[in-house]
Amino acid sequence: MNNPRTSASPPRRPTPRTKRRIAAAACATGALLGTLTSTPTAHAAPDRPAPTTCPADLTHTATCYSGQDTNGAHYTIALPHTWNGSLVVHAHGGPDLNATPDPQRSADDLNRWSVMVKEGYAWAGSSYRRGGFGTRMAAQDTENVRRLFVKKFAQPKRTYVHGQSWGGNVAAKVVEKYAPTQGPYDGALLTNGVLAGASRGYDYRVDLRTVYQYYCNNHPRPNEPQYPVWQGLRADSTMTTTGLRTRLQECTGYASPPQNRTPLQQRNLDDILAVTKIPERTLESHLSFATFTFRDIVHHRLGGRNPFTNKGVTYSGSHDDKALNAGIQRFTADPTAKRDLSYDSDLTGKIAIPVLTMHAIDDPTAFVQHETAYRATLKGAHRSRHLVQTFTRESDHSELSDAEYATSITALDTWTRTGKKPTPRTIAHSCTAFDRIYSTGCFYAPHYHPSTFASRINPRPGGLRWPAMTATQEKTWSHINDIGITP
Repeated sequence: MNNPRTSASPPRRPTPRTKRRIAAAACATGALLGTLTSTPTAHAAPDRPAPTTCPADLTHTATCYSGQDTNGAHYTIALPHTWNGSLVVHAHGGPDLNATPDPQRSADDLNRWSVMVKEGYAWAGSSYRRGGFGTRMAAQDTENVRRLFVKKFAQPKRTYVHGQSWGGNVAAKVVEKYAPTQGPYDGALLTNGVLAGASRGYDYRVDLRTVYQYYCNNHPRPNEPQYPVWQGLRADSTMTTTGLRTRLQECTGYASPPQNRTPLQQRNLDDILAVTKIPERTLESHLSFATFTFRDIVHHRLGGRNPFTNKGVTYSGSHDDKALNAGIQRFTADPTAKRDLSYDSDLTGKIAIPVLTMHAIDDPTAFVQHETAYRATLKGAHRSRHLVQTFTRESDHSELSDAEYATSITALDTWTRTGKKPTPRTIAHSCTAFDRIYSTGCFYAPHYHPSTFASRINPRPGGLRWPAMTATQEKTWSHINDIGITP
């Protein structure tokens, strides 16, 4: 893989038959998309993919289309003028908390990951049918846009699913649910993914919400209606992100220079960061998630039931751990709520196609230890032979170097075509050629291995065994009426 332009298949021009199918999809009138994998919602009328404006850097490279599927999910599709015959289906992160899907979301994602189209891949992304948490719902909508592409454009030679952040969890669920051997997907690229699932992967945010309230006691304030912190926020609260920011500043002075903080603010900030191991630069975003997304999970998805626990956790790192552990709120999960959250988002590790991951070592949002959890999950399912993990010396969560994305999708494509499994070292070596094109840098650390998940997130009793949900458990639960989270 010294030269990625020769190790991958050269870009292919569409065949005459493919050109005819693409043209027909763009010009046909009156055709419906038809039902994909779910019954259409009452408000969502299906339409056809319609030509739309491509991102500026793809104007002369691709033709773009947009539309809305039968479930109400908006989507964007890009077809490069010189198509290599393969498709990348993208699963976006979040989750967004809007009640209705954002028509612009998939277009924004195409703009962010336009490098895939520049490399010759067709690209398709869904906004998902609604906001709020729902990993299986998002996986289904991701599969829907793949089916739509096949129906309205062409059958790709190879199909890859890509997910970043929470979208990594979604894409990993796509692999387990829709990608059996000889299935429609040939490989998966998971970047900065939330790969531990929600029943364990959000425990550090549970701890943050609890530790924050112990030190700050302003979320809720003593004179406000009280509620357990595992709810994130009471269902009828009108608090905004600005209001939450005000309370965080009041308690910790996090937005002020250190010299302008009071001694109590500095001590509160130091204790919260030390106990939760959350970086200062993302403290606000994590607390926002533990407030507004937790409210969505608990009140909107689980009917007010509690899926979280901190029973048995010993908190440490503060100036007075004894007082902290004696005074912090304690709570135990409702078994059915924990089951439903696990069924929706946890991974069994039962995969049958190549999966390549890339993760920033200093990712401040989805800690790199999610990769250790995912490897342990696949090892527990005896499927780790399908996994290659790479790590980069980067500090961002939302996006990584374009040269690295191009390197990763090419390495995955070569692996699926040839059957030759790459190594972190060969992948890192091949990045140089792509960086000559994109000039965004290559930051691979081929010898890096992250620490255990438990080293970063306080494990709950039983939380050291992976997978968090076995394939047998998933099959058993699947027979329960109304299991999981409703789409």
